[in-house]
Amino acid sequence: MATLTAGKPPRVKKPRYEEESLLPNSGKGKAGFWLYLIPGFILLTAIVIVPLVWNVYLSFTSYRGIKPPKWIGLDNWVELMGDAKFWTSFGNSIAMIVAMVILPTLIGLVLAAMLFDLIGKKFGGRLASFLRATYYLPQILPVAIAAVVIGWILRPDNGALNDMLTNVGLGGLAHNWLGSPDTALLSIMAVMVWVQIGYPVVIFMAALQRVDPELYEAAELDGANWFQRFRSITVTIIRPEIFVVTLTSTIAALKVFGPIYTLTRGGPGTATIVPSYYSYSEFFQSQQVGYGATIATALTIVIIVVAVFFIKAQNRAERAESGR
Repeated sequence: MATLTAGKPPRVKKPRYEEESLLPNSGKGKAGFWLYLIPGFILLTAIVIVPLVWNVYLSFTSYRGIKPPKWIGLDNWVELMGDAKFWTSFGNSIAMIVAMVILPTLIGLVLAAMLFDLIGKKFGGRLASFLRATYYLPQILPVAIAAVVIGWILRPDNGALNDMLTNVGLGGLAHNWLGSPDTALLSIMAVMVWVQIGYPVVIFMAALQRVDPELYEAAELDGANWFQRFRSITVTIIRPEIFVVTLTSTIAALKVFGPIYTLTRGGPGTATIVPSYYSYSEFFQSQQVGYGATIATALTIVIIVVAVFFIKAQNRAERAESGR
């Protein structure tokens, strides 16, 4: 037992882990963390950084994949700026943003709030969880399988949609949905809304778990209807998740490839072409590797700019909310 002396506190023995400098903020601990990051850095360099640098270099060359690349400077970029097909592909990307970001985010926000605030309370959490899984199911379907199903539904001759319209007396509305320039892009957009809607529903329902139920109860006692609670409580509290969903969905919309490749191959004509498929066609069909790399590099620049814009907008909103 330690003896007490006047004016001197008892000597407390430090824990063993402090004496051996094994705390996470010690130099030895940091060195250990870096060792775990080395495999990730190696994979990042080999899979992302090296191909990215090579792709940027190829955008300044004339290269058909056989002979060595020939440096041509900005010729590919000058041609790209005047390429009507390229600008059409980016116009179609805006349509993909509408179908994969704006509509799914708005619909998913309303569905998540209804599942959490209405169905979950009246019918129990099991039904809400089942409906959430149902909405998310298209997200886990392989693109090829989803394309086969959608192609069968939209087939012009004996497709399910045209047969259904004929059976209910609306045969005049039957159409070659994917083969007609005036409906091909709209059909792809409808498919992408169906595929994408489950993602925001799952994210928003997870975010709503941290909302205090007493807020809803207090608002309901004050006479607020469901829409007022949704606007004032739900949207305000889960705003960070809305930013995340919007950013990730926008990036996915800009680089969408699988549905276009499996359903329309960018056709008819250029009605559904997008930058990623245009780059692919230049790479592997036209064998214009340098020009395809230019399209891919331009798409990468756009994605980076969009990501920086969203991150700054989110930081600005957080500072405004905190009053700083």
